[in-house]
Amino acid sequence: MELALTLPFLCVLLLGAGQVAVVARDRLAVQLAAREAARAASVSADHAAARLAAERAVALRPLRVVIEDGPHTVRVTVTYIDPTDVAVVGAALPPVPVSATVSMATEPPGGAG
Repeated sequence: MELALTLPFLCVLLLGAGQVAVVARDRLAVQLAAREAARAASVSADHAAARLAAERAVALRPLRVVIEDGPHTVRVTVTYIDPTDVAVVGAALPPVPVSATVSMATEPPGGAG
């Protein structure tokens, strides 16, 4: 009797933990995409190359990539709207925006010498 009462609660709890794990995995992927885009942007003034580097780094789509050039640094912010699509609990939760920002020093054209 007690098992029949607690089993649905345990199932929802496990599904919720699964959803948290999916969001955490995607958070790491967005961090990787931001790092790769910042690396590409630090060696080239071509923003398209930085966006391409972010998209090649991870399979998440669509990614929003914002690149800000400074005098000696470049700052890249990558944002992904993570759908909550794990069965049962996903329908009860809104999509989760996941974002990461990375700054890197820009390298001089032609290398440091």
